[in-house]
Order: sequence, then structure tokens, then C-alpha cells
Amino acid sequence: MSEPLITYQLDGAIALIGLNRPDKRNAINDPLIDELRAAVLRAHEEADVAVLFGHGSNFCAGLDLAEALARATGQIKAPRKRKRHNWHEVFDLIARGPIPFVAALHGAVVGGGLELAMAAHVRVCDDTALFGLPEGQRGIFVGGGGTVRIQRVVGTTVMMDMMLTGRLLTPAEGLQEHVVRYVTPAGEALTKARELAARIGKNSLDTNWMIINVLPRIHDMSHDDGLFVEQLNSARARPPEAEARLREFVDGKAKKLQDNQA
Repeated sequence: MSEPLITYQLDGAIALIGLNRPDKRNAINDPLIDELRAAVLRAHEEADVAVLFGHGSNFCAGLDLAEALARATGQIKAPRKRKRHNWHEVFDLIARGPIPFVAALHGAVVGGGLELAMAAHVRVCDDTALFGLPEGQRGIFVGGGGTVRIQRVVGTTVMMDMMLTGRLLTPAEGLQEHVVRYVTPAGEALTKARELAARIGKNSLDTNWMIINVLPRIHDMSHDDGLFVEQLNSARARPPEAEARLREFVDGKAKKLQDNQA
């Protein structure tokens, strides 16, 4: 039996989802996307938070160019009808699903790998990571939601530079451009991501859902519409858990907030 392209492990309430094509630098092909979809949907059902990482020396080198060439030359038959891009579908299941995702990044985080990483809600990298969009040099264009997610984070100017010149961002530059929020020494990104996931998992499920689903939608709205949707969500009936957490704080029994050290 061949090795799975995606590994899955449930650690308490945390789902650990690993890209597992290390000999191909975890390049994304259709079978990997299919397995990733199944893993993400499984995590939706049985986990409160998930961690996405790559096996081997890279997170993900992006699109499997051999598969792309086969498709471009007609060796892979095109579907009879247009349908939603499978990357868009699966990455949206990560970005706008019911649970938060933390990405642990190392080595190559380029092309589709960067697009996948940007679907996560919190991103950690170690100091081996390099971020790039080499599509311009490959004669192709981004296709995993990068025009939406990456551009909104780093801005049009930075994304254009990365695509036109093939420039790779270092971890320090990734931090500066908000590609990541945390940088660790080599080999420690996954540990940090699991630590953050455990912290996130202590929040209420309802609040986590609103953070990852309401915030990005308000970002797309006008000022007045955004405030209206904020009010709808902040004024909604709160579950018993929220009342208990508020009472703990009022009674002086709530745990102190953790510091914000990276």
C-alpha cells in the first residue's frame, strides 16, 4: 500500500494535518488535494482547531508542474463542464470553515504552497522558510486564491514584485509583510504552531467561529454594512459557556491573559 499523501492525527481537540510528498517537496497535485479535502472535513467534525504542516524539508513547493504540463498538453483530459477550481474549494474549507487553522511553515513556501498557507488563520515559520510566487517565471498565473488572500495581506505592490521578479522573501521579510506572525529557530515551527493551537482551542467554539468567518466578510463590506453585521453578531444570544466565562471574569476567577511574546 502506498503512503498517504496527507497524514492525519488527532491530539486531543487538535487535528494535525501533514502534507506528505517529501520527495516532491510536497508539491500539490489532484490526488493530494482530494486527500486534503477529506482530512479538512474530518477535522471539521472531530477537532476544535487544526495545525497544517509539511513533512520533510519543505512545507510546500506549490503546483506539481509535471501534472500542469500534462494538463496543458492534453494528456489529462479537461472536464466536459466548468466547475469550481478544486483548490479554491478546499482552501475555502480551511479559511472559512468551522474551526481555526494554524500553519507551521519551513523550507519552500512558494506558489500554491504560499496560497495554501495563506488560507490558514495564524501562520508560524522557522528561519529556513522562503516565500515566493514564481508563476511569472513558469509562464502561468496563481490559481489557488492568491489574487484574493495574498494580495489582501501583502498588498498589490509587494505581490506584483514577487510575481514579476521571482523574488523570495526571507522569514524577516515575511514577518514584515504579515505573511507570518511568528518566527522560530529551525525545526521549531511545528512545536510553536501546536502551542498556539492549544491556546486557541481554549477559546469558546462560538467565538472562534465568528472570528474566522465574520471578520473576513466584514473586511469585504462597506463601513456601514460592516458595523451592522458586527452588531448582529455581538448582540446575538450568547451560549451558556459565554455567560460562565463572563461570570468568572467579574468574580475575579478568570485566568490572566498570556503575554504576547513570540
